[in-house]
Order: sequence, then structure tokens, then C-alpha cells
Amino acid sequence: MIRSIVEVVVAALVTFWLYRRLVRAPGLTGWPAAVATTVLVVLGAALPAAFQVGDTLDPSWARPIGFIGFTWAATVYYLALGIVAIGAASLAVRAVRRVRGGSGGLSRRVVAVATAIVVVASIALTGYGLTEAATPRVVNVDAHVAKLPASFDGVRVALVTDVHVGPARGAGFTRRVVDQVNEQKPDLIILGGDLTDGTVAKVGPDLEPLRDLRAPLGVFGISGNHEYYVDDGGAWLDFWETLGVHVLRNQRVELRRGDGVVDLAGVYDATAPDPYEPDYRAALGGRDRSRPVILLAHQPKQAFDAAPYGADLQLSGHTHDGQLWPNTYLVALQQPVRAGWGTVDGVPVYVTRGTGAWGPPVRVLAPPEITILTLRP
Repeated sequence: MIRSIVEVVVAALVTFWLYRRLVRAPGLTGWPAAVATTVLVVLGAALPAAFQVGDTLDPSWARPIGFIGFTWAATVYYLALGIVAIGAASLAVRAVRRVRGGSGGLSRRVVAVATAIVVVASIALTGYGLTEAATPRVVNVDAHVAKLPASFDGVRVALVTDVHVGPARGAGFTRRVVDQVNEQKPDLIILGGDLTDGTVAKVGPDLEPLRDLRAPLGVFGISGNHEYYVDDGGAWLDFWETLGVHVLRNQRVELRRGDGVVDLAGVYDATAPDPYEPDYRAALGGRDRSRPVILLAHQPKQAFDAAPYGADLQLSGHTHDGQLWPNTYLVALQQPVRAGWGTVDGVPVYVTRGTGAWGPPVRVLAPPEITILTLRP
């Protein structure tokens, strides 16, 4: 209840701020002002409602609300960046004029033109982002693993993370992802967490297509941070098991191919609450160090905790590579690897950009992907 109230209040404040900057500041009047105000109010109301889809609202009928509300959130993000830029420019002009003995910032006409440009650019970026996010691309990468047995040379691993079905996307998106993965004929499939947003009861059906994933070495999964936001994370992992996903809960399994063995370990997310905290000793300790171990950990920064146990390769997601540019640069402040390859405290880490999108079904200069890693010695 408190969260819902906060969401409504924040949405109302944002809507009022946008009204002041997009309607009042440029001097809109008459029917253009009325239309703009109505659009802002309607979309502003959709935003807090979107956060309820998958939780209190059933996506089977409320998903359009989630899609519209979260798409508007992306537009608001770019509108805010543009409005701040206009404000900064006005302050700069005001400061220069004051030094020269004058006064005033940008004229109302200039503000109106700049605001129109910001609105058009924000809508265009969001539209482009909807297209970019709609279909994940397949990215092929070689992964060199120390001590890799000869029988595993050439094994193809499909890495799928951050699908985020629920509020804005449903089973149809999951089905497309499953079909794309199966078309690649991988030997091993990894689901790296954050598959959904919502409760098992309301969003669980959107994962049903995962039953059709096929790989000779199996389908394995680990939790992300979003599994714990609305429902019990353990309940989500139990549900994955019913779909044929072998969930690694601070555990390790042996993958056998020919006469070779590779250890596959998985830990809970770094932010998972009690009793789901990651336990690197349980997952990586007491193993045969003569054979390689591949660690599945949702967040790249978990490699710092895994390093003392000698992980030979870590596979992660979580970052979305920022999802909406220029967030790309902010991610680098929070995670040691933003996307692609990196080394964290001696551990080779590969970070996929993720397959879906959290919140807005929008990606700008951070295309979604299904990663196919080919293991090499």
C-alpha cells in the first residue's frame, strides 16, 4: 500500500513538472494546451498503474496498461534530460548577460522551439527503442576456458538473462525467445535470472514456453534480483523446476561429455534476502581443481566474492548495458563489467546485455541479445 501511494505521488509530481515545463513555459494556450495537458494527465495516471501489473493487476487483461505506462516512462526519461538541458542553457545565457550588465535567460520563443525539439526527439528515441527491444539478436562469442577437456572443445552454450516478462510482455515474447534459442541447437542452456516481474500466480503462465527448451547437456538456471521483489524467490525457483529448469541454489553439478568433466556452479543473486544469500563456499568449495568450473552469478560484481574459490569463468547478466542510453555510463559506476568480456579480480567474466527489458519495453543503443558462447581451451 505504501509503495503504491509513493508511486502515485511521484507520478503526480512528475506530471505537474512536465506540465509546467512543456505547457506553461513555452506559452501554450487554447486547444494545443488543452490537448497537451490531457495527454500528460492520462499518461501520468498510466505510469503508477503499470507498476501494479503482474502484482495486484492480472496481466491477462492489464498488460496494455503496463506497456503504455512503462513506454511513457521511457519518454519521460528523455523529456527530463531535454528539459534539464534547456534549463542549463537558459542559466548559462542568464549568467553571460549578467556579466555583460544585462539580464534574462532564453526568450520564450527560443524555449518554445527548444521544447518542441525535445518532445519530438523524445518520442522518436522511444519509438526507435521499442523497435530495438522487440527482437533479441543472436550474438556468437568464443569463450576460452582454462583446463577445458578436449571433449568440450566446441560446446555451444546459450546464455539467456533478464527476460522480464510480466507487466509489458507475455508468453508470446517468451515463445519467440525459446524458438530463437532452439534454432541455434545449443549443447547447454543457461537462464541467468530476472526472467519475470510479478507473482508466480499472475506471471507464471508467461514462462510456460520454457518447457520446450532443448539441450543435450541440460537447461540450468539461477535467480536474479527481480525474483525477490514481488513474490518469494524460492517459489519462483520451484516453479522454474516444474518447467524443466535445473536451478542451481548455491550448488554445483558435473557436466560430462565423452571422457571429460566440467563443473557448473550457480549462486543466488548478490542482493537475495534471507534465506537465499549467495554462498560461494557451498557452490565452489571442496571441488577437484584439476577440472574447470563455470560459475553462474547474476551480477558481474559477484566475481569479487567468487575469486578466492578459483572460478575459471563467470557468466552474468543484470546490467542491460544501461538499457536506455546514456544510462550505459552509469552502469559502469556500479558494476565492474558493463557488457561483453572483462576480468574481475582474476576471474574472466562474460556479461550479456540481456534478452528483454525491465520496465519500459524500450532499449536505446543497448540491443537485447541471446548469447551463444562456444567453449574453447
